Amino acid sequence: MMTAQRPAGTEVQAPQTAGRPVGWLLSLAGLVLVAFVLDVALGPVRIPLPTVVRLLLGHAGPDDTAAAFIVNQIRLPKALTALVVGMGLAVSGLQMQTLFRNPLAGPSVLGLTAGAGLGVALVMLAGGSAAGGFAVRQLGLSGSWALVLAATTGAGLVMLVVLVLSARVRDNVVMLIVGMMIASVTGAVVSLWQYFSAPEQIQEYLLWTFGALGGVTGPHLAVLGAVVLAGLGLAFASAKPLNALLLGENYARSMGLNVRASRTLIIASTSLLAGGITAFCGPIGFVGIAVPHLTRALLRTADHRVLLPGACLVGAALVLACDCLAQLPGSQTALPINVVTSLLGAPVVLWVVLRGRNIRSSYA
Repeated sequence: MMTAQRPAGTEVQAPQTAGRPVGWLLSLAGLVLVAFVLDVALGPVRIPLPTVVRLLLGHAGPDDTAAAFIVNQIRLPKALTALVVGMGLAVSGLQMQTLFRNPLAGPSVLGLTAGAGLGVALVMLAGGSAAGGFAVRQLGLSGSWALVLAATTGAGLVMLVVLVLSARVRDNVVMLIVGMMIASVTGAVVSLWQYFSAPEQIQEYLLWTFGALGGVTGPHLAVLGAVVLAGLGLAFASAKPLNALLLGENYARSMGLNVRASRTLIIASTSLLAGGITAFCGPIGFVGIAVPHLTRALLRTADHRVLLPGACLVGAALVLACDCLAQLPGSQTALPINVVTSLLGAPVVLWVVLRGRNIRSSYA
């Protein structure tokens, strides 16, 4: 009976889960809390930090009526959205990098976000101005079930295509190129659709592509939270399969892992996370690629039982920080969140590429 062999020169080490990772997780949790409070405190209307803390603790005074409305109805939902988005995108990127054993893999690079965008375009551009306009103007960019279902379905279908092709193509670099080509074709279809669409429909879709956190409020935040929570639940359930897949599919099979079932679980999780977030907030780039590398650098472990919660915390802190930078304090203008995450995420990816001479060892 033949067993799968690891390539010469590689060693399988038991993941370390104590010491440094635990301390860093606690520190990251504190950082997320600080970033969350600052995100609520910053905005065009100045509210003193002690007042913000008091309102968050539920101790509103008689003179806090206006501040309470701004915090509870505008800033708190936006900060909660940033928290959820950061966690979801970070975990989806971590799963993609492990599944394909490629440090540059992610929902956007492999065409998953483009597939979600195609689904949204189907509703906004082909569904007529009534459907698209109502979703954008009345429901906060994308608050309807139609957009969520369309984006999640589009992301899932693209991911299935990538995985079917990955069964035939074993080279991860080739798979990365295939994913980028799928994203290019999907983008071309959307562009062609825009060319034949009415100007008001194009404007609505362009607003969605800029990315936004402030449009998700009330029941729409509850729907987004439920979708991301379901995706995170599937991701944490796949922690042990992800550890096995990190060693290679053949090695994972020799350990008794059902690779096909594990792939399906990861597909479902990533599709829910990337598709749901893209539907509600638009495409938000670089978080899914940069955060997993930052998490590995901080925690210095390959154990996904530690990396998954670590990625949640790092992703939440990063998106909250980006939202703080996007506020432009003292101004009524807020930058699109996609612009800020790209400006911060691109240098991180470049730093990882230039620094990590042994990056590939994390996926060997």
